[in-house]
Amino acid sequence: MAHSPQYAEEMNAFYDRTGSSYSATRRPDPRIANRIMEALGDSASVVNVGAGAGSYEPSDRLVIAVEPSSTMISQRAAGSAPVVQGIAEQLPFEDDAFDATLAILTVHHWTDPGWGLAEMRRVAKKRVVVLTWDQVIWESFWLIREYLPCICDLDRRKALAIGDIVSALGECEVVTVPIPHDCMDGFHGAYWRRPEAYLDPRIRSGISTYASIHQDELDHGLRRLASDIQNGTWEKRHRELCDADEIDLGYRLVIARMDHGG
Repeated sequence: MAHSPQYAEEMNAFYDRTGSSYSATRRPDPRIANRIMEALGDSASVVNVGAGAGSYEPSDRLVIAVEPSSTMISQRAAGSAPVVQGIAEQLPFEDDAFDATLAILTVHHWTDPGWGLAEMRRVAKKRVVVLTWDQVIWESFWLIREYLPCICDLDRRKALAIGDIVSALGECEVVTVPIPHDCMDGFHGAYWRRPEAYLDPRIRSGISTYASIHQDELDHGLRRLASDIQNGTWEKRHRELCDADEIDLGYRLVIARMDHGG
């Protein structure tokens, strides 16, 4: 499939609007980072595809980042891995150029995920590691179910089924990534025990979904959430969450091991 030459420009424009605070709200959580490092195994070289501002890039091995958005690239910390401005569907590397390829909560942004996953497999000698989510489980999240059901339609249009990722990569291990109650990374499900965080526009600006929600629907849902927090309804309804250390919101690591027959 041919790819639009305007794709990188479109992604750049999107993050010009929505990504200016990613480095402030999207910090790596060490518990999730440990799971990603385990998934990478002994891979000595890694290409991080759709790398954004550089979260979860290993510091103990050779890493090259690939990212289409200059806005995101500009937020990469000093001393972070070198970055190539490019797209997943056209990785500028030779076959088997790296031990592993990595994609963190990015596949849903690609214009052709199947092609991008094939590219990840092409340039990886040992492993392909993808952090994504299971849409069916995700839709049970209280924020979506009770306050912002419009997110279902938005996410269904871009979510890639776990089975489709496995089909693209070959035999895979699928690992559940539970989200801790005090998760440091501000992705969408991070604040499941801190509902007031979703009322903060700074927090929402680090979550791309909110750039696509109709303002009336967003305002209506957030007003109801604010009221339920203030009058105690939310806490009464979700008392079991207040004592939970972590929950499964559908986040998954999909790991293809080419060096183990995958």
